[in-house]
Amino acid sequence: MATEPVAAGQDTLAAEVQQLQDEIEQLQVRVRQAEQRRRALLHIMGDLHVSNSKLGDQRRAMLHILADYEDDRSRLARQTERLDNSRRALLHILKDSHESNLRLGDSRKAMIHIMGDLRETAQELQDKQDQLVQAGKLATLGELTTGVAHELNNPLNNIGLFVGNVIDQIELGELDPQRIVKDLERAMEQVRKATEIISHLRTFGRPASVTLEPVDINDVIARSLSLMQEQLRLRGISVTLDLADAPLIVLGNAIQLEQVFVNLLTNARDALAEAERREVHVSDARDGSLVAISLADTGPGIAPGVEQRIFDPFFTTKEVGAGTGLGLSITYSIVKEHRGEIWVDGRHGGGANFHIQLPLAPEGAAEDEAA
Repeated sequence: MATEPVAAGQDTLAAEVQQLQDEIEQLQVRVRQAEQRRRALLHIMGDLHVSNSKLGDQRRAMLHILADYEDDRSRLARQTERLDNSRRALLHILKDSHESNLRLGDSRKAMIHIMGDLRETAQELQDKQDQLVQAGKLATLGELTTGVAHELNNPLNNIGLFVGNVIDQIELGELDPQRIVKDLERAMEQVRKATEIISHLRTFGRPASVTLEPVDINDVIARSLSLMQEQLRLRGISVTLDLADAPLIVLGNAIQLEQVFVNLLTNARDALAEAERREVHVSDARDGSLVAISLADTGPGIAPGVEQRIFDPFFTTKEVGAGTGLGLSITYSIVKEHRGEIWVDGRHGGGANFHIQLPLAPEGAAEDEAA
């Protein structure tokens, strides 16, 4: 009976041991599972640490990006402000440019109007100058009338003489064909001489054209003397010429240049009215690319202070009513229009010497004149 309790106890103990072993196994399983969970947790914690590190890096990168963005935004704001300022400045410039264009347009219109007025004024001045020159020529013709009338009287008397001889032969019946032809030829020669004088006066008195052409200064001086020679002769004035052998060709207007020398000879004629020795010396020569002309007289010369005014319009040293004061002024204008120079020198009591320089014509023009 005693073994039964022992066996029962052993069974109980074995059951308890088994139960304990089962519990131990369960505990070991739970420990293993806990260890696995711990290792998994440590792995997760490691991954979290790596993720946190990456997030930290990304955060720092984001902060850097945000800082760059802020800098870029600030720069963009400044650039936007500058662009806005530039836009306002450009609008202001465009506005000023528009206003300037309007002002320039108005100025251009005003300038065109002024230029039109200047052209009209210049044309009026040119017309007045031409009228003044023509008036001077007509005044000179008026002064030449007496001398020309006397110069025409000689050929007219000769014509009357030769024609009278022919009439006498016819009336007397003493016809000599050779003598009649000879007298008529002489009469025709005198007619041609009178015609030349009248033609020259008509040409001189005609308004000069504005065209320039090759002109020989020697011919101009000769024609001027032909107009003045009778007046000079009647006043006992001798003229000596010292002209170049070769033609001196200039581009000019022959009638206007002729008026220059007629005016200078008229001035010399008046200056020699009270002189004891009445002489005029005219010379010309080539001086490089210029023609140098001199007209000197033995009159009383130029008074001190007069040289600066002698070419002024309406300036004259003659008595009131004895001169217009236009002759030398017109002479000065004509010489200037021909791109030349004119001046006078001469001490008081030693005569006056007028100098003129004119540019020679180009070689082609000179050859055309010579041909």
